[in-house]
Amino acid sequence: MYFEGITEREVAMAETTAETTDWQAWQNSWDRQQEWYMPDREERFRVMLDMVEALVGTEPRVLDLACGTGSITDRLLRRFPEATSTGVDLDPALLAIAEGHFAGDERVSFVRADLKDADWTSALPYDSYDAVLTATALHWLPLGPLASLYRQLVPLVRDGGVFMNADRTVDGATPRINAAERAHRHAAMNRARADGVLDWAEWWQLAAADPVLAAPTAERFAIYGEHAEGDTPSAQWHAETLRAAGFAEARAVWASPSDTLVLAVK
Repeated sequence: MYFEGITEREVAMAETTAETTDWQAWQNSWDRQQEWYMPDREERFRVMLDMVEALVGTEPRVLDLACGTGSITDRLLRRFPEATSTGVDLDPALLAIAEGHFAGDERVSFVRADLKDADWTSALPYDSYDAVLTATALHWLPLGPLASLYRQLVPLVRDGGVFMNADRTVDGATPRINAAERAHRHAAMNRARADGVLDWAEWWQLAAADPVLAAPTAERFAIYGEHAEGDTPSAQWHAETLRAAGFAEARAVWASPSDTLVLAVK
C-alpha cells in the first residue's frame, strides 16, 4: 500500500512498530521489492496460470514449491477460487508472512521442509498434485541438487500434470548479449532506487526490526547466510534435465532477456 507524502521505507518502519503485524503490508512490501529486480514478474505469473488452466483446469491441487511469502498461491487463488495450495519452504521468516497472510483460508496449508533433504516429500499432506509451481527460488541450488530435486518431483505430479519453474537463466554461449542485458537492467534498477524502492538487504533489515519477524529472521540468516548462491543454467539445461528425470515433455513457454518459464508435462 502507498501513503501520500511518505516513502515506502517510512511506511514499512511504521508498520514494524504496530502492536499487531500487518501481514498484507508485508506481502505487498515483498512484492514491490521483488518487482524491482523483475519488472515483468506479474507477466510471468500470468503465463504460468494460463498454462495451469490450459493443461489441468481451474480447480487444481497445487504445490507451491519454495513458496516464500506465498506469491504464487496468492495469485492462484485470486484467479482460481476453487484451487487448493500446499506451500513448502524452509525460510521461517517468509513462512511466517505466508501463514499470517493466509490465516483462516482452508484452501491453503504450509509445510516447513528443506528441499535438499532426501525425504522432504514425506512431510506433504498429499501424494500427488495437479501442478507443482515455483518462481525465483531454485537458483539457490547447485546443478546436482537441482537435478536431484527434479527427479523427486516426478512422482509428486499426477499423470498429465505439470511442473513449472520461472527463474533466472543464463546462456553461456552469448556473453555479449548477457553483459548488455545485465547492464541495461541494472541501470533501470538504479534509476528506480531514487523512488525509494527497498532492495533485498534493506527489506531484510526492516524484517529484523519487526517485533514479530525478528526471531524468524535471525533464524533465517543462521540457515542461509546473507544470500544462498547456486547456479543459473540455461533454459535448455532445465528442459533436458526435466525430460531425463521422467517428464514426457519440457520446454520454455515464456522468456524475458534474463528469465525463463520452463514447463514440463508428465
